Amino acid sequence: MNIQIFRSNKAQFEYDIHALVKAFYPEWELKVLTPASVIKDKKILEMEPVMELLFGDTEVVFRVQNSLHNFDRHNHEEQSCEVDTGEKHDMEKAGYHAYFWQHTDQVDPTEYKNIFKRFLYTSLREETGISLPWGNLTGIRPTKIAMTMLEQGKSETEIADFLKKEHFVSEEKTALGIEIAKRERNILSTLHYTDGYSLYIGIPFCPTTCLYCSFTSYPISLWRERVDDYLAALEREIDAVAKLYRDKILDTVYIGGGTPSSLSAAQLERLLGKLKHTFDFSTVQEFTVEAGRADSITEEKLRVLYANGVTRISVNPQTMKQETLQLIGRQHTVEQVMEAFTLARRTGFDNINMDIILGLPGEEAADVSHTIAAIKELSPDALTVHSLAVKRASKLHQWIEENGVTAYNNTEETMRIAAEGAADMGMEPYYLYRQKNMSGNFENVGYSKEDKYGIYNILIMEEMQTIVALGAGSITKRVFPDGRIERSENVKEVSLYIQKIDEMIERKRKLLLGGLGGRVV
Repeated sequence: MNIQIFRSNKAQFEYDIHALVKAFYPEWELKVLTPASVIKDKKILEMEPVMELLFGDTEVVFRVQNSLHNFDRHNHEEQSCEVDTGEKHDMEKAGYHAYFWQHTDQVDPTEYKNIFKRFLYTSLREETGISLPWGNLTGIRPTKIAMTMLEQGKSETEIADFLKKEHFVSEEKTALGIEIAKRERNILSTLHYTDGYSLYIGIPFCPTTCLYCSFTSYPISLWRERVDDYLAALEREIDAVAKLYRDKILDTVYIGGGTPSSLSAAQLERLLGKLKHTFDFSTVQEFTVEAGRADSITEEKLRVLYANGVTRISVNPQTMKQETLQLIGRQHTVEQVMEAFTLARRTGFDNINMDIILGLPGEEAADVSHTIAAIKELSPDALTVHSLAVKRASKLHQWIEENGVTAYNNTEETMRIAAEGAADMGMEPYYLYRQKNMSGNFENVGYSKEDKYGIYNILIMEEMQTIVALGAGSITKRVFPDGRIERSENVKEVSLYIQKIDEMIERKRKLLLGGLGGRVV
């Protein structure tokens, strides 16, 4: 079955419309048509000037078009908004039971958007009988609302009422969002927002590409001869940033990817040594490296990380079910995961995170329980629980098309199993974010024991501090004192990054020194 979304003459709400409709109908194909046109009987026809939400037995058709009619602002919670003409009666006779009339200039655009999203959500909820855990919130940072309201001096009761009444967020997710926002404020209280920054280093190489992955990554086996060239370009970018921000305080450093531990021990030593020699690490509160996959971790590499002052690493199994590991393209065993973790502990690391993904193909609640039980035996310091998000750029998207949407499933039960497992290990939730097309419309949550939090994880979500990102496919975000954010993107392809490193440096120079050339987001 298909859903057709007809966009308005003016670009507005496309992301919110798509995200909400897709959340209610994840197995349907969404078609977004061009403004002021509709595909009908294989012809392109001009749309009528009306905004409608139409439901049928075999399809949902959402039409957006400018209208001269106003809606009653006092009745915006109703399924149908009152108008002064006879169109409402005509639409009812035609069988349309949900419709919404667009304003002219009487309503603030932000207020109008919120009213519209409430209308769309309640219409879809009535039609399907489904209530989404995060209501009509479509952004990736739902805790940002609670964080902002806390900063404004709002009480927890006021925040909870707002989330539930204005956005239909469930009781459970409302409580979780507020709890995490409070903890984030406390964790970030020692950071330097105006005169500080954090540093991200991207290593775009992996042993293999996982089925679900959409990040910029390249098989290390095919790029071994060019890794040193990549590091040389990266070193030039490191030198440039150190000079540009020589008067700034460095708070956190995060090396991600890809899989950073796909580098050799000598290459890791080269990179870490360059960073420690170039930047002042005396102010760094957290130095994280994603050790990542067990098939890339060796004792020699762990010694290099530890000797260079890395304070936090991740050993990420994603699941402890061997059959699933093979299916998603992780060419290591469950036993290797346990050996890598034990080796990291023996090396001296006292802050180790583990990542898991809920909703992987074929996995049920019993499989999640098994994974959590195995992780409990290892007793990591932090656990990041991801709800599977199907990205179009991933191999999983093709796999789902071939095997059907029912081939993967995340549920409230599996989320509960993971949350209770984290609590049993003495962990508490400290950061949260969401993605498009998440299984079950849930969220990703980071759990941690006290004082083992991943500070950078919070920063990348809350966007409260400038993050300077180096390497292929990385994105620098500069946060200005007025809250404005501008960004500068590095090219994704490794060869182009090496070739165009001077251009990447110049982009950063313009953004970090003056905000010129960055793209406002």
